[in-house]
Amino acid sequence: MVEEQVRVLSDKDGVRVIVCAGDFDQDSLGPLEAACRAAADDPAVRRVILDVTRVTFADSAMLNLMLRLRRTGRLVLVGPVPPRMGRLLDLTGTTALFPTAEGIEAARIL
Repeated sequence: MVEEQVRVLSDKDGVRVIVCAGDFDQDSLGPLEAACRAAADDPAVRRVILDVTRVTFADSAMLNLMLRLRRTGRLVLVGPVPPRMGRLLDLTGTTALFPTAEGIEAARIL
């Protein structure tokens, strides 16, 4: 059985949660990009929570997507951020750009 890489949970109080699992690079980013675009384009969504706790690999393509979503002012990450993804954020000096909460419920109120 193959695990879903991107899962969008039901909106609650204007918050959309997108759960990511696995590797995200230029070739596999399509479903996540579509989910993020739909969230950013929906005027009813006031916050987008990106659960990255099960991301095993992320490259600059995912980082660029996160930066674009961050420009909406509505992005919060759910951590802990996995080590490989944390390294990408550290190397690019972008760690501080992304508010991060421990758990989805904490992210809803951040």
